[in-house]
Order: sequence, then structure tokens, then C-alpha cells
Amino acid sequence: MTGIWKSVWIMVAAAALTAACSERTSQITLMIGGAPAELDYWESTIREFSQASGIDVNLMRQPTDTDQRRQSLIIPLKAGQKDPDVFLMDIIWIGQFAASRWLEPLDGYVDRDHFDLTSFFPGMVDFADKYEGQTVALPVYVDAGLIYYRTDLLREYGFAGPPETWSELVDMAARVQAGERRANPGFWGFVWQGAQYEGLICDFLEFALSNGGALVDHAGNPTFDRPENTRALQFMIDLIATYKISPPNTYTEMKEEEVRTAFEAGNALFERNWPYAWGLHQGASSPVRDKVGISLIPRGEGGGHVAALGGWHIAVSSSSDDKRSSWELVKFIVSPEVQLGFALNLGWNPARQDIYDSPELVKMAPHLVTLKQVFMTASARPNVPYYSMLSRVLQAQVNAALSGITPPGAALTRAQSEAVKVVETYRQ
Repeated sequence: MTGIWKSVWIMVAAAALTAACSERTSQITLMIGGAPAELDYWESTIREFSQASGIDVNLMRQPTDTDQRRQSLIIPLKAGQKDPDVFLMDIIWIGQFAASRWLEPLDGYVDRDHFDLTSFFPGMVDFADKYEGQTVALPVYVDAGLIYYRTDLLREYGFAGPPETWSELVDMAARVQAGERRANPGFWGFVWQGAQYEGLICDFLEFALSNGGALVDHAGNPTFDRPENTRALQFMIDLIATYKISPPNTYTEMKEEEVRTAFEAGNALFERNWPYAWGLHQGASSPVRDKVGISLIPRGEGGGHVAALGGWHIAVSSSSDDKRSSWELVKFIVSPEVQLGFALNLGWNPARQDIYDSPELVKMAPHLVTLKQVFMTASARPNVPYYSMLSRVLQAQVNAALSGITPPGAALTRAQSEAVKVVETYRQ
């Protein structure tokens, strides 16, 4: 090959290589967990995104267990690895991840694309997805506490509908329980989560805030020993020990599934649980099928209806090497079309309030009309990086009060003292 033609060949090859590189799609990584059916649906969703955007997405599967999912995220994020670019977080991880500077602030992308954050439920982004004034995540699907009730039993005992207040719940539960125990000695008026685990804090938050209390102030400082919180904890104790409408094993055994199975077996009038229980209560083999209604968490003195907010949120890693493409994926996942698909195919509760007006969704799941009202009342657990430590402190003391080991005032005073030490240690 002559020198001239050799030079020409090199130039042509270089031009071809440049063109190939310019046409090459971006590639990002999404880390996701869940049940096999959920992961399969994610695969099809991501294929749609790649076909529409030209951005390849590598799906990294996580375990189903929530704690294992959290750990599998912490390891690469702490190491500053470029993958995963995008991932889902349980709502209670956001504060810790944001404080560790693992989450890319999204406000610049939101402003550039004129992305409407008001499409989500009121305050949800502010409660859960902002840290130090910056938006660091967006909600994908939402959970919140609610009350399940037996429609047939309320009607049989002369009640027009579910309780509006906690005192009404006590009156209804006591009356129906007394009547039903003539044939079913194991019947209870109200079952809820009282065992020493995270679910207890969700219940306590609802009791406290619905009575005008609060767990932290605006600066993230604990306010566990407020009088309103003490009254709420005393009420929780009274449900078991005084009114005797909640079972004695509430503080030793009652978690979500124990509560659900008791209600589903026909052994309770009211149940505090999450939306997932609806589909199971309405299952073909359920003894309470078509006898179940849902309503807001009752309000107490000095408060309103308050539901503990749960769910999963999506974020972009601050170590991602393609943040722009990652943001495009985030936008796609929280879009109306994809949110509706999650609801129709996986039964997830959309984080966008506009989805609940979809005729297709209302026809398939009419109970979502009430769920929309529940989500309007949702309040997040404290969005602070040391939340997990605060939760462990509060779990121990609230459970000790429920079991009769420690008076409620003393339990919350002790919890407050320990929580202050946690905050002081963290801020050193």
C-alpha cells in the first residue's frame, strides 16, 4: 500500500469509527429488587424505554428482602462506583443516603424540563424526597396506613359507616366484640401492629399525629416526650388493658401478617394495615370476601386523619457516569403511562394523584378512590439520616409501655433522653 493510499485508508477508518461512536447508545444500570413477577414486568418496562430513547439499560436484580436490598445498595454507593446509575429506595433510607451524598440533586433537571412535581400527592416530595432543600428522589409507588372494617358487621349492629374518631372506633369495637363473642370467643374489636419492630413506629406515628403530636421538630430534633404523644401512647395501652378490644399478644406478636390473618379469618371488626392486604382479603378463598371496607385512620383530640407514609422512591447516584440519561429513565418511570401500567399489572398504588382518575383503573380497582383520600393524609417518618437509630430507641420504649413494664410518660422521657444522645453523637 502506497503512503498516499495508506493515509486515505486511515482517514476513512477513523471517520467510520467516529460515526459508529456517535450512533452508539448510552448505557446505564438500574438496580431493582422484588418478587419474580415484579422483576419480569420491570424487564418489559425497561425494554420499552430503551426502544423509545435509544438508551440501553442493564437491569441489576436485587434480593427480595428489604434489608438485603439496602445493603446491596450501600456497598457500591459508599465505594463511589459508577453502577448502579439509578435505583429504588425504601422511604426511610432517603435521609441516610442523602446525608452520605450518594444521591444526585434533581432540581436542575426538573427546572430544565419543566417537570411538574405537583402531579404527586400534596407534600409527598417535600416530606420524603427533599434533603437540605434539594430534591434528591421522586416517589414511584406509595403505601399508607389505613383501617379495614367489616361492612356486614357494622350494618348488623346498626352503624351507618366506619368511625371518624378514635372514640367512635372504641365504642363500635366494644359493642360488636361483645355481640360476636357469644358465638366466637376469639373475636376482637381492633387488631394493629404492636410488636417491637418498625411497624410499631408507623402505628405510633398515626396515633400521635392524629392527636396533635409530633416525633421531631422542624430541625430534626426529637420531640418524643410531648404531652400529646404521651396521651396517644396511653390510649394504645388502654386499647389492650382497659377497653380490652385489642388482644394481649398485640405487643408480643402482632405484625402485619398476624393482624391480616386474624381479620381475614373473621376474628376482628377493625384492622390497621397497609393497602397490600386488600387483594388478599378479597381473594377467592377469603372468608371476608366482599365484606370489607377501607377508611381513613381515625382522628383524635387536637389532630386530623394521619396515615404513616410508606413506599419506594427512585434516585440517581451521585457517582453515575451518565446522569443525563439516568434522569431520562427516572422521568420515564414516574410518567403517567408507566405509573398506570404498574397499577394495572402489579397492583401498585401510583404516587401520581392524577392516575387515580383513570377510568380503566377505577373499573379494575374501585377501592382506589378511597385510597386516594388516604394518601392525601399521609405523613412521612422523620426524614433524618439517623432515623434508624431513633426508630430502635422508640420501638423499645413504646413496646415496654405497651407491655406494662414502663409507664407511658416515663417510657417517652427515657426515649427522648436516648434520642437526644443519638442526635448529639451524629452531629459531632
